[in-house]
Amino acid sequence: MTKKEEVRRRESPARRRVLDTATALFYAEGVHAVGIDRIIAEAGVAKATFYHHFPAKDVLVHAYLDEQYRAHRDAVAAVREASGGENPRELLLAVFDRMGEIAREPGFRGCPFINAAAEFPDAGHPVRQAVLDHRVWFRTVMTELLAAAGDPRAAETADILMLLRDGLAVGCYLDDAAAVRAVIRPALDRVLGDA
Repeated sequence: MTKKEEVRRRESPARRRVLDTATALFYAEGVHAVGIDRIIAEAGVAKATFYHHFPAKDVLVHAYLDEQYRAHRDAVAAVREASGGENPRELLLAVFDRMGEIAREPGFRGCPFINAAAEFPDAGHPVRQAVLDHRVWFRTVMTELLAAAGDPRAAETADILMLLRDGLAVGCYLDDAAAVRAVIRPALDRVLGDA
């Protein structure tokens, strides 16, 4: 049993329903567009149960982003495991390929972290801190892989890959996802060409 499965087994079914409901609604419609009463109704929990688990909406939003962060870390770990994790450049390519695959899924609405950041402009807000934590993690993963691949400017190249990642997430949502996906490898080849 994975850690994620263990956590899900131990947590309250009501908390899980609230978080699953909020996740679907926040991602599909936006955080500010979805009220607590709607989440409570769609999750089928009492108001007291909701507030027992999530004393404020911001706590729920933070839990949603924490779960998204965990899912992204798990996805990178799965890509690493599937690729054997031996060739850092191939792993970088596989991570971006996986992002392109996710963009094809029904209901894709971009990156949950970019979406949340757009709704919380105050850089000091805890939601923005959760977004920053995710970005620092992803940039660190890219930097480490680039360094392992021999890139002498790994941190600079990781910054470029972050821009590519952000553009991929937004572009696949706003534009033709298939067309955006078609330029992922050529873009990576250009960035990594002298890496």
